[in-house]
Amino acid sequence: MSRRIVAAVAIACASFGAMAAGTPPDEFAYCLVCHGANGNGNAAINAPKISGLEPWYIARQLEAFAAGARGTIPADAPGHEMGPIGMRLKQEGRIDAAVKFVASLKSQPPSTTISGDAGKGKQLYATCASCHGAAGEGNAAMQAPALATRTDWYLVKQLNNYKQGLRGADPQDTYGAQMRAIVATLPDDKAVTDVVAFINTLK
Repeated sequence: MSRRIVAAVAIACASFGAMAAGTPPDEFAYCLVCHGANGNGNAAINAPKISGLEPWYIARQLEAFAAGARGTIPADAPGHEMGPIGMRLKQEGRIDAAVKFVASLKSQPPSTTISGDAGKGKQLYATCASCHGAAGEGNAAMQAPALATRTDWYLVKQLNNYKQGLRGADPQDTYGAQMRAIVATLPDDKAVTDVVAFINTLK
């Protein structure tokens, strides 16, 4: 574990102590230690952009971390670090408050860091569009988050996590299981970067 992550976890733990004592509305500012200014992500420590995410999706992921449906596999280091945070928020009944804090952050368009064949990616994305929308706008009715506003490097990482069984393998994670089945149609690393390259055109 890097020194930066150790420091972030230490600050988070200290913040949890403050939560128990009762703190002002900015009690969740510790989230920004990893996730960056206004929650716009920090690629250096694999912390994704959380600002701009749908509240229902954030709540679902925190619930998944709390239940051990996500983040229990040590090889998924960033997810593994989120497990205790999800559990603590759940125990203290603070998931809704955390979601409201994230919703208050000022989201900025993410930078493009992935290059690939967007033309081929468009063809591959046809399967994704049935849930996530033709423009990557997401679909709450299908519990499919928007992709067009996401950090491209994180999308690549998560698609690979699904392929490798680091995410979506737990029986509790029904939506993750659906994603694993879809991602299995991407034959190789190039297909992953190509589809994300196309998603970048939707921003």
